Amino acid sequence: MTLQVTEWVNVACDTSIIARESGEVWFHAPGGTVENMDPFSAPMTGVGSAGSTIGLLDGAINLGFTRIEKNLARPEPTLVGYIVALVGAYHTSVDTPRNLRRAARRFNELGRPEVADYLEERAREETGHDRLALKDLRALGAPGERLVANFIPEGIKPLCKRFDELCVQDYPIGCIGYSYCLERIAALKQQSDIEKVQAICPGDTDATRFLRSHSSLGSEANHVEETIKFVASLPANDRIRVVQETYESAVILAKGYNHELLKSDAEMLEELEQALGEALPCCRRSHPLKGEKRGARRPAA
Repeated sequence: MTLQVTEWVNVACDTSIIARESGEVWFHAPGGTVENMDPFSAPMTGVGSAGSTIGLLDGAINLGFTRIEKNLARPEPTLVGYIVALVGAYHTSVDTPRNLRRAARRFNELGRPEVADYLEERAREETGHDRLALKDLRALGAPGERLVANFIPEGIKPLCKRFDELCVQDYPIGCIGYSYCLERIAALKQQSDIEKVQAICPGDTDATRFLRSHSSLGSEANHVEETIKFVASLPANDRIRVVQETYESAVILAKGYNHELLKSDAEMLEELEQALGEALPCCRRSHPLKGEKRGARRPAA
C-alpha cells in the first residue's frame, strides 16, 4: 500500500492545518504530553503534493475568514459600494507587477531562479490590471484618475502595506501566499455575481472589466492551479511559509473588506466626495441617501 503525502502547518498559536494528498483536511489544536507527543508539533520536512497543498492553502483562507465569520457583512451590491470596491481594486493591483519583480530580483540573488521565473511570469500577467479598474470607474461617470490619486479605502490600506512589506523582505517567499489568497477569493466569483453588479450599473454601461478578469470567467482559476502546482514543488520550509502567509493575508483581507462592507452608502459617498473635493453626481442620482447610518446597506439574503 502506497502511503499518502501528508502535510501540516501551524498557522496560529492555537491551530495547525493538516492535509492529505487525497484532499482530506482537518484543523488540529497542538497538544500532547511527554508520554504522548503531538506528532504535528515539529515542522514538516517531507515532499509536497498538489492534493495536500491545495488543502493547506484553502484551509488557511477558510480559517482566516472564520475568525470573523459571525460578524461578516454580506450586503447586496450598490453603485457607491462598487465604486469604492473599484478604487480598492486599483490600489491592490497597481503595484503588483513592480512588487513581484522586486521579489524576483531577490530570488535571483539568492540563487533561486525557479522562484524568480515564477514571479516574473506573474508580474507579466498582472500588468495593466489597474487600468481595467480605471476604465470601469470612468465608465460609471467617476473621475477615476483623480479618485485613486486622492482616496484609498481604509480597509484596503493594511492589505497594500502587507504586500509591500512582503516583497522587500530578505527572503520574500510569503508574497506567493498573499497572491494566492487574493486570486483564490477572486476565482470564487461566478457569472451570477457579475450580473448582480451589472444590474446596478446605469443603462448599458460596461463597468465590469476588472471584475470579469478577476473571477471564474477570467484567468484566476488557471493562476490558482498553477500556483498550487508550483508551491507543491517547493521545499518544505518554503511551503510552510507560503501557507502561513496565506492565512495572515486572509485575516487582513477579511477584516479590511468587512470594514468597508459595514459602511452605509451615505458614509462611503461622503468619504469619496471629501477626497475629491466635489460631488459625485453619478452616485447621487442612483438613489436617496439621506438618513442612512452605518451598516444601513441591505444585507444579502
